[in-house]
Amino acid sequence: MFLLRATYNRPIEEVDQLLEEHKAWIMKNFEAGRILLTARQVPLVGGIILATGGTEEDMVAMLDEDPFKRSGMADYEVLEYAPVRAAEGVEGLIGT
Repeated sequence: MFLLRATYNRPIEEVDQLLEEHKAWIMKNFEAGRILLTARQVPLVGGIILATGGTEEDMVAMLDEDPFKRSGMADYEVLEYAPVRAAEGVEGLIGT
């Protein structure tokens, strides 16, 4: 499992110009089973993606297609985790 942490490099008004393209990229990866959750940071200076499947290199390749990253609007940190416990209802995340 991976936590992909985005940090915006530009003002949110500029980042939001690519929001619809970014959402389409997210949906493509939701449908493929790679992205499990997305969240905006408060205050809005970045966000996180919880993702699964493959290797760190696979995650970097996926992120390389994100309009925010491609345009230089955001940088990502890729952190890999091995889940060991999960709350009721999200047990399926264990072992992913």
